[in-house]
Amino acid sequence: MRNSRTAVWTMALVGWLGLAAPAEATLISEFLYDAPGSDNGFGFVELAGPAGQVLDGWSLMVINGANGEVATTIALAGAIPADRVYVVADRGPDGGTEVPAADHLENFDIQNGPDSLQLVDADGALLDAVGFGEFGPGDTFAGEGTPALEGPPGTSLARRYADQDSDDNGADFVVLDAPTPGLASFLADGGPAPSPSTVPEPGAAVLCGLGLVALGARRRCAAIGRGPGRSSGR
Repeated sequence: MRNSRTAVWTMALVGWLGLAAPAEATLISEFLYDAPGSDNGFGFVELAGPAGQVLDGWSLMVINGANGEVATTIALAGAIPADRVYVVADRGPDGGTEVPAADHLENFDIQNGPDSLQLVDADGALLDAVGFGEFGPGDTFAGEGTPALEGPPGTSLARRYADQDSDDNGADFVVLDAPTPGLASFLADGGPAPSPSTVPEPGAAVLCGLGLVALGARRRCAAIGRGPGRSSGR
């Protein structure tokens, strides 16, 4: 009887472990690499992951699509805040940044595509990768699945949901004409159904995406110049 009871408990434990939710991953959730005019102080990369995740020793690597070499390495530091969103922003000439809600500043310049952005932990393990732009036959794609589309200057690339990764960049990422660093929509929280952005009118990304986006509420802002009833997604 005791052996039978032990077997039952063992089977129950195995079943519970099989149904347990996997550990929350840390993902690249949004990034801006091409601002109108100078990029200094405007570029950023947003990560989404478990609150308290220590990022010391982690890095973001930009992989040059032309030759497959590491073009830029962005060192990370600190930890993901309680809202589960972490923003590393480019440091401008004055030592500050134009990016709202930045958690960490570094000097970096993410090239225009076709390139790839990879997230690597302190042990060198690859955690996430996003390739973006049009890759030719001789180019190096170091992302996942298919590349994400590029948008015009002032737009960003963002996950439809910050906590969802299908291992296909083309399916997971959309262009936001109004970049929203520090804000994200999580499917686990029942966030709003995302939708791709429309291509903005000239100057819309400058007005909304680079300094005039209200970041007080946890939602993605609607883009300037978009028709009524359309949202920017995420």
